[in-house]
Amino acid sequence: MGRAFEYRKAAKLKRWGAMSRIFPKLGRVITMAAKEGGPDPEMNPKLRTAILNAKAQNMPKDNIEAAIKRASGKDAADIKEIAYEAKGPHGTLMYIETATDNGTRTVANIRAILVRNGGELLTSGSLDFMFTRKAVFEFDKRDDIDLEELELELIDYGLEELEEDRIPQENGEDREIIRVYGEFTSFGELGKALEEHGIEITKASLQRIPNVPLELSDEQMDEVSELIDKLEDDEDVQAVYTNLA
Repeated sequence: MGRAFEYRKAAKLKRWGAMSRIFPKLGRVITMAAKEGGPDPEMNPKLRTAILNAKAQNMPKDNIEAAIKRASGKDAADIKEIAYEAKGPHGTLMYIETATDNGTRTVANIRAILVRNGGELLTSGSLDFMFTRKAVFEFDKRDDIDLEELELELIDYGLEELEEDRIPQENGEDREIIRVYGEFTSFGELGKALEEHGIEITKASLQRIPNVPLELSDEQMDEVSELIDKLEDDEDVQAVYTNLA
């Protein structure tokens, strides 16, 4: 979604963390992963990734363990992953990923936010050819990692692209990172290969990458950003992917 969006997202997550709003979202994903594949992160790649991302947001260990335990509790909610497709202002297209125990509530909330901000829900499948789902990993750049050698070794595990980037930080400095893109189906294999190379992954996700990125003016971008913020504020929304450059 671009550098500006990465900065906005980082600032927003920090604010959520201070308000203890991001932890319930992260906890829901952990519970869902543990319920689906078991409570052992070593045997459950999806849970391992959920825990990794939670730790990256400074979620306390006790909260993580409690979220795992909830998956086996008698009163464990039946949380499901549901993705909604939408159209926003100025030709923006959106995938809105949610984790919810009440789909009726979630879709009603999302529809209301979209309508109030110049958007609309689309029929499921409308954006199938507009986005490609990719496995995406990030880790901090290190002098002792030979990127060319690493790239060659990871091709056998589904690597498609490796890039260097700088992520703006609130202190005004940039953090140098390496971002790895791979095939959607290679998420577990590629993540394990990175770990076996002694690389500490700081972020892992299955992202929806636009096939034809859209360029907007600053004014238009502000309007779309406001809509994305409101969608992300909903307790059931986990991620919003757009076709913005």
